[in-house]
Amino acid sequence: MRNFLTLLTLLLALHGPLAAFASGAEDKDGPGYFYHSLSPALVTNLAAGGKYLRCDVQLMSEDAAALPDVQLHAPALRHELLMLLSEQDGTKLKTPDGREQLRKEALEAVRKVMREQTGKNTVDDLFFTAFFVQ
Repeated sequence: MRNFLTLLTLLLALHGPLAAFASGAEDKDGPGYFYHSLSPALVTNLAAGGKYLRCDVQLMSEDAAALPDVQLHAPALRHELLMLLSEQDGTKLKTPDGREQLRKEALEAVRKVMREQTGKNTVDDLFFTAFFVQ
């Protein structure tokens, strides 16, 4: 019986932190990071140095309230990114430096669209989670 009570006490003590972890709740003292996937993947022809580019893009915000705006304006974001991607030289994109430069340009393009649409900066970072040039 004593072991049962000890186990029950331990489970009750862990219930709060485990429930918060399982639900994806964030620590109120630390920054939270929220992601939005622009799906389906972006696929476009390249201007030079390759035939096409396919990439998956994740947008990050430290403000959960910004995600509905990002989702609402996803078509405008996809359009802006496709226009940017289609101007690229595939030879440069095959290098890490070329991909990083494109990531920075894409982040600025996304931030510009969101500022125009919402009047505020809602996207803190952009990540390529898949990147294929052929």
